Amino acid sequence: MLEIQKELDQFILTIKNTQVYKEYQLQKSKVKENPDLKRQLDQFRMKNYELQTKHCPDNLYDEMDCFQREYEQFREIPLVHDFLAAELALCRLVQEVSDGVMRAVAEDFE
Repeated sequence: MLEIQKELDQFILTIKNTQVYKEYQLQKSKVKENPDLKRQLDQFRMKNYELQTKHCPDNLYDEMDCFQREYEQFREIPLVHDFLAAELALCRLVQEVSDGVMRAVAEDFE
């Protein structure tokens, strides 16, 4: 188990040395310099999360449309746009890594 932890620590360092991770950290630090904008961004992200994890999607399309219109101008703010793009890129990187590990391990169960 110790060997796996060492490899995991090294892998985490590899991820943190990617341009994707560095760009996310840069954008995150810029957002933190503006507490009001950070608060608004956190609110936007929370609403987005809540919409995407709803269990009863009866009118989800309408709610998403309303949400997109409500935050359209906010997302056009360069700092907001850049942060959200960097966050999405990092999320996709982590998802690709996770999917790759799961595919490799799942092969052993077939």
